[in-house]
Amino acid sequence: MKKTYSTQEIEKRLSEAGVQPTLQRIAIGQYVLCDADHPTAEDVLAWAEKKLMKISQATVYNTLNTLVEAGLARPFRFPHSDKVVYDSNLMDHFHFLDEKSGQVYDIAMEDIEIKVEMPKKYKIKSLDVVIKGEIKN
Repeated sequence: MKKTYSTQEIEKRLSEAGVQPTLQRIAIGQYVLCDADHPTAEDVLAWAEKKLMKISQATVYNTLNTLVEAGLARPFRFPHSDKVVYDSNLMDHFHFLDEKSGQVYDIAMEDIEIKVEMPKKYKIKSLDVVIKGEIKN
């Protein structure tokens, strides 16, 4: 489930990560963590250019990296795209890609049964699952 952060929480988390919580970082954090749904850096830049006065592409990319380093978002690369999306849902979950709309939906792990049997010499650190299909009306 996606968490909603107040601006004060974002400011605190950035400070705890050793990052100066500037107005731009807090605004981008609010957008990525609370308003957007799996945005790419390009999505964030387009939003920032409309909502914030002057902002550079480097500031957006650096802020996204900062959100990841602060443990507020995770980068994820879907197999259908070369772009990285930023996921604010930090709970373990899977993804459903609606191939018709391109929309990505979070799917709770308990809603899917997956059995993984690997030789004991392998240590699994994570399992990324993307299910592709269409949303039924």
